[in-house]
This record gives sequence, structure tokens and C-alpha cells, in this order.
Amino acid sequence: MKRPKLKKASKRVSCAKRFKIQKKVREHNRKLRKAAKKTGISRKPKKDAGVPNSAPFKEEVLREAEQRKQELEALKEQNKIAKQQERAEKRKKDKEAASAEVEPAAKKAKQAKKERKATKTREARAALVKEKSAKAFKCCELNKVIEASDVIVEVLDARDPLGCRCPQLEETVLKHEGKKKLLFILNKIDLVPKDNLEKWLGYLQAECPTFLFKASMQLKDRTVQQKKQRGTNAVLDRSRAASCFGSDGLLQTLNDLANKKDGETMLKVGVVGFPNVGKSSIINSLKEIRACNVGVQRGLTRCMQEVHINKKLKMIDSPGILAAPSNPGDVMALRSLQVEEKEESPLEAVRTLLKQCIQQHIMLQYNVPDYRNSLEFLTTLAKKRGFLQKGGVPNTELAATTFLNDWTGAKLSYHCRVPERQGLPSYLSESIVTELQSGLDMNMVRTGNENVIRGVRFPNLASSLSFTSKGPTAGVLNVSELPKETITTTATTEADEMDMTTSTDKPEAETPISKMETPIQESTQKREDKPPKETKVKFVSVNVDLTSMQNNNNDDAYDFNTDFV
Repeated sequence: MKRPKLKKASKRVSCAKRFKIQKKVREHNRKLRKAAKKTGISRKPKKDAGVPNSAPFKEEVLREAEQRKQELEALKEQNKIAKQQERAEKRKKDKEAASAEVEPAAKKAKQAKKERKATKTREARAALVKEKSAKAFKCCELNKVIEASDVIVEVLDARDPLGCRCPQLEETVLKHEGKKKLLFILNKIDLVPKDNLEKWLGYLQAECPTFLFKASMQLKDRTVQQKKQRGTNAVLDRSRAASCFGSDGLLQTLNDLANKKDGETMLKVGVVGFPNVGKSSIINSLKEIRACNVGVQRGLTRCMQEVHINKKLKMIDSPGILAAPSNPGDVMALRSLQVEEKEESPLEAVRTLLKQCIQQHIMLQYNVPDYRNSLEFLTTLAKKRGFLQKGGVPNTELAATTFLNDWTGAKLSYHCRVPERQGLPSYLSESIVTELQSGLDMNMVRTGNENVIRGVRFPNLASSLSFTSKGPTAGVLNVSELPKETITTTATTEADEMDMTTSTDKPEAETPISKMETPIQESTQKREDKPPKETKVKFVSVNVDLTSMQNNNNDDAYDFNTDFV
């Protein structure tokens, strides 16, 4: 019977059953003995009678038997010695293995460290090759879009239009000598104050035709839209996120250019710009469906994509422009993909961004108390948003990522002051500006922008952050211009304390714009020609009177000659 919670059944039986089994066994053995007796089979071996005396050659037979016996004993002794030698060799090997295991731990650790270092080097080299190939692919795709397009539309973030301009891209487009047109689109206009937007519109309109645009952020796929249209209770969404402004004027201008084009070929419009300025959202708003993948994460578009708007117009989406490493830190935090590609920590990017803002504005925007550095700000923000790790530790990295998404996405309202004009860039002239405006109805463009300004709800100047722009952002268009990075296997240590982020009395935004910002050609040349700063260490000699120290036995005594200054 198998008992519960036990793997095996019990072997205990009753005494009657055990005695019965023993009786059966005895009877069975008795039967076997009777059968063997009847057949004459005996289990006892018969004794060897030996060699009879009457046998011929008896002595020779006995001698051979004795010799065979000695050979068997010698073979037995030989096998015994062989087994002993085998055991000795085994013990020796075990001893050597034990001594090898008891080698110095430093030697093993050094060998393991060398192997880990080689593995890290291989992985870093593979990641670098993959990353460089991805960057080279994006450059090639961007050049394909420029070559295949008849009209190049550069999308600018209205919060920092000058920082979203790429001089290298504009110069490349204008080198085609009138074969390609260049247009500006100021996107995300609902995140800047109205007066600031009008000033930026006048500043950019003097160089290139500029369109105001506010893309829709709640477009669905075609199938979802068709299912919604079949429903009887379809509701028209007129919320701020779903509304789109500026699409009518832009489409009318592009259709006029398509009608003026000779032949039956379609007008190809390339949409270019830095990551997360709203290139794909503009195409989706013009198409009125979600034709391109969009999101808060930067760098979602990795290859060119053609979208047919109508029979005469085709939009080409492109990956973001690669920002050159020579740009300042805050520009790289907003315009590059270093954080997404894990080339830079989000904590460092937030620290550089906070330096360009007024601390009181950040405190009011995020409803946080006074902070001394960026780490304290991120800790407070993580606690306020509920970004906690195991044990209640604030997740500062998640808070930094959220902060960066607010700045690059369509959520945070900030603005930059318009600089004083000091002439056109080096690659622009009055004739080129006139040529860019030719073929366009500028009165219709101005009327469309005025209608957009009247329809959009703008934030107040008091609720918008003031941000200091560093001028145009240098980009990389050619594969040969990609920086040659070196692989380093040494581990880098992070700083223990973070620098002060902002100054409360006189921030950088209060400096005159004419001195702070320069034209495009001067800003790019200064970044390239600026030599690296050299740090010098100065040693100061200190005179110490040892005799007075020795003679002074009373440490608590106050001496006016030495202590009073």
C-alpha cells in the first residue's frame, strides 16, 4: 500500500503472510533437491583423482602441470604490479590537477581580465562598424532625397528655428542653380508665443519663402478611418491635438508648382530636417492618414519613403540630418541621436540643457522647488512623477529621458529671441532670394500665414520658457565627413558632483542678441577655427616658520602677531 507523501510503498507485511511465504520457499527447495537426486545431479564438485601410477609419462605430465601453475602465478603477479602502477599514475595526475587548481588567483584573474578586454574590444569594434554603417546609410538616403526632389522643404521647429537650420544642406540645394527650390516650414507653431512667431516669420521670409504649419498628432491608419466612417455615431474631433493648420496654403502652392512643370511627371517634394522636427507628421497631415510612422522617440524614420498626395504631387520622407560633433553640447542634446544611440548619457544631456534656461522658469514649469544642480532637479522630478526603482530609489535616468522627450516632442513650450539681422549668409544673395520667390504667389503665401495665425491658439509669453539659441547647427551630408572614432576599452569614471546649472540673477538669455548670435557663415567658421582650451597649473610657494611652530607649546593660545589679519 502506497502511503501519502512517500515515494515508495512500505514493505511491511503481516506475520501470517511472511510465514506462509517462508513455508512455500522451503517446499520449493525440497522439490528441487528431490528432482536433482533422482536425476543423479550433485551440486558438490568431484575431487580430482590426479594422475594414476599406471599412466605412462606420469612425471612429465606432473612437471607440465607444475610449470603451468607457476606461469599462472607469474601472470597474476604481473597484473597486480600493473594495477599498482596505474593507481600511482592516477594519484600523480590528481595531485598535479590539485596543484594546478591552487595556482595564484592573481594569474587567473589577469588572464580572465585579458579575455574580457579582448571580448569588449571585439564588441566595441562590431558596434562601431554597425553604427558607422547606419550613419553612412542615412547620409546616402538623405542625398538620394535631395537628388530625386524638385522642391526641398526644410522643416524648422518654431521654438528654435535658427538652431534647426543646416547651412550645409541649404548650400547643397542652392548649388543646383535654380533647378531645385528651397522652402521653409515653421512647424509646432502652437508652442511659441504669437509675437515671437511673427518676428521669426519676418526674419526667415527675407531669406526664403516660409510657411506656418501645425501638424495633426491624432491621425489613424486608413483601415481604422474607414471603419470609423462606416459607423453611425462618428464624432468629428476638433481638439487641439487633432486639428491641423497651414495645410491648405502649402498644398495650393505645391499644386501651382506642379501645374507649371512641363510634362506629365509628378512634382517630387523632399521633406528634410533634423530629427523630431515633424517631417513625417507634416506628410501625414497633408495625406490625412497615417502614412508614415511617427512618435515621440527620435530617429524613427531611417530610410526614404514616397507618399502620393494626389495625381500631381508626391512627398518624399527622409531620415534626420546627422549633426556634426563640432556643435555645442546643448545643440547635440536637442538635434542629434547621441542619447538614443547610447553615445551620451541622458543625465549629461539634461545638465547641458538646464544651463541654457532660467532656473525660475524651470521651477514654475515643472512645479519643483529650488535646486542646486541637475541631479537634484532630476531626483525631485522623479519623486514627483513617481519614477521609483526597487527600494524607493528615484529613477533619475527615466526622469532625464522624460525631460528630453518634453523638449524634443510637441509638449513643452519654449522660445528663442530673434537675432538682429547682419546680412545674408555667404551662400545666399539677393538674386538667389529673388529666384527662390519666383514662381510663387507671395501674396497668397502671406495671406495663408495670416489665416493660420488667426486660427491657432498660442501660449502666453509668461508660460513659455526662454531658451538661448546657439545659432545654426552644422550637419554631415557626405559619408567622407563622418568622424573617425577610436575604440577605447578603458572604463571611464563618472563625476561625483555635477556643476551648477543656472544662474538666478543674470541668465545668458539677458545678453544682447546681436553680440550673442552671429550670421550663419560666421557661426560655422568660429566653431571650426576655435582652438581647444589649454589648462595651466600654477604653483604658489608658501612660507612656513618651523621654529615658531616648535616653540609654541600652547596650541590654544591666541597670538596677535600670527592669528590676527
